[in-house]
Amino acid sequence: MAGEDYYALLGVGRTATDDEIKRAYRKLARDLHPDRHAGSPADAEANEERFKLVNRAYEVLKDPEKRRQYDMFGPDGERAGATGDPFGFGGAGLGDIFDAFFGGGGPFGAGGRAGGRRAGPPPGENVEAIVDLDFAEAVLGASKDVSVRTLATCQTCSGTGARPGTTPVTCSTCNGAGELRRVRQSLLGQMVTSSPCPRCGGSGEEVPSPCPDCRGQGRHMEERSYTVEVPAGVDDGSTLRLTGRGAAGVRGGPPGDLYLHLRVHPHPVLSRDGYDLRATVPASMAQAALGAHLSVETLEGPEQLEVPAGCPNGHEVRLRGRGVPHLQRRGRGDLVATIEVQTPTDLTPAQEDLLRRFAAERGEEVVPAEAGFLSRIRSAFK
Repeated sequence: MAGEDYYALLGVGRTATDDEIKRAYRKLARDLHPDRHAGSPADAEANEERFKLVNRAYEVLKDPEKRRQYDMFGPDGERAGATGDPFGFGGAGLGDIFDAFFGGGGPFGAGGRAGGRRAGPPPGENVEAIVDLDFAEAVLGASKDVSVRTLATCQTCSGTGARPGTTPVTCSTCNGAGELRRVRQSLLGQMVTSSPCPRCGGSGEEVPSPCPDCRGQGRHMEERSYTVEVPAGVDDGSTLRLTGRGAAGVRGGPPGDLYLHLRVHPHPVLSRDGYDLRATVPASMAQAALGAHLSVETLEGPEQLEVPAGCPNGHEVRLRGRGVPHLQRRGRGDLVATIEVQTPTDLTPAQEDLLRRFAAERGEEVVPAEAGFLSRIRSAFK
């Protein structure tokens, strides 16, 4: 092993990242697995030896300190040393090997630990509900009363599931472990798998005399009400999570969570653009040409905005700090008012005469009065 190049064994360069090293190791571990090689005993022995080398290389290169020592002194200088692993994996770790073969977790459950502890009652289900908000409530925040129908702890048995005066007993199938373990032999040694006990559901206890109100479940359906503080700045489709407000668990299991999906109703004037609000403000030709002070709707009430003289159609006026509050920091967005210059269509004869004289004064060509009159008559008979 002294002359082996660990980087070459894994097929990576010396500047490879931790993720690149891990991916290369996983691929080699799968390729070198004994189940994939059904050759002669000599071939199997050579393959097994290479499998050990790959795992030894990975053990060193995945550890920052061991890798530094290896880079400085080579295989003879790295201080990690073999650990006497009975499977000959050079200490790469069963968790890493099972992760390569099984995609994470390993046959021993989370972290590769063989279970011997009681699993405990399963948690309750998560509950979902829809909360309707006015536009202003979503932007400025609000307190909302929410009612949900969910499973709550049975008060008769206090969630134990046992008839008052009795108690649950140790499960006769799993002896209180809450899970059943199975051991089988494989090329890697003993493989242990575990699953929740079907008799007690993972609680480690069974109820000989069930509660008459909840039938041994320790919970029953009821209506529950909460007052929810909706933060300012939420948007349509946002979800609030209330930890522990979901369904109660079976026989004392921890409760699930309550997920509130927010449905925001539109505003008749305002719309949302990120943290800004937008509104369209109509202005007449005269107001746009000469300037004016117009009213715009805000969430705090109407405010005046100044339309500059000579304002073109689509001009934007920004009111600072009248928009949506920032969820993660202080301050608010702006309200952007877009000026929509409107052309009059119902002119009186006097108004038409004024506009014709205005056009003549500016040297602008318009349709003659007679043509306009005949056009209106033709339109009336269509």
